[in-house]
Amino acid sequence: MTVSIAVTGKSGSGKTTIVKALWHVLQEKHPDKTILLFDNDLTSELAHSFGKDIRQTIYGIRSGKHEYKTGIPENMTKQEFIEWALEDILVPLDDNTDIIVSWLVGSKDCRCPITKQLNDALVKLISRYDFVIFDCEFDLKYLYQLVDIPINTTLVIARPNEASIHLAKRIQEYSAKYAAGEQLGVILNKVNKQEIEPLIELLNKYDLTIIGTIPKDDSLKQNRISKESAVIQSSIEELYYRLNIPQQEEIQ
Repeated sequence: MTVSIAVTGKSGSGKTTIVKALWHVLQEKHPDKTILLFDNDLTSELAHSFGKDIRQTIYGIRSGKHEYKTGIPENMTKQEFIEWALEDILVPLDDNTDIIVSWLVGSKDCRCPITKQLNDALVKLISRYDFVIFDCEFDLKYLYQLVDIPINTTLVIARPNEASIHLAKRIQEYSAKYAAGEQLGVILNKVNKQEIEPLIELLNKYDLTIIGTIPKDDSLKQNRISKESAVIQSSIEELYYRLNIPQQEEIQ
């Protein structure tokens, strides 16, 4: 069974850096398990952080603009064709990790067959992996418009100020029905120690579930593209046990 994790929040909150740190932690704790990184953010920043300029996207399949690496097999049904096309745009990062980029998505209100066909093909694709991490565009609604799967853990990333925490509350409210009762909480990013007390008051004010805090890492100024941070990876490892994710001994 696939364990699904969605990382949401406003652009600039640190989502992509946290996705990469979480990916590293999963690799360390579950070295034999497969991981799909799902770039659902319009900036495709996650793919760029691996040095990948991925132009072949799920939107390209939907719009009919995808240029295929190989010839299209004959005698396929439309559903089989979409499943084959998704395989064509997967990009391997290592032996156990692939990345896929969605870019623009259609609305669930669209009655065109491609909406359901893509959803069904993506559900089938995702089910092959032990873990999937979604780097989301703002909240879960945008992801849901593309693919409807149960999300085990949704992390709302917020900066340590009232405006960002207020927005995190809105994201939590927008995402709640798509999280379907599973874990949904906030991670405060770029936190200084002296900010902890007033932040607790703010979190209580907005009635937010706090999963953890991550300290500010000035070294990211030198790693703007790669989004690599040993400080953030260490923080994610410390709060890993709080997440609705199997521990090492729980996944076989």
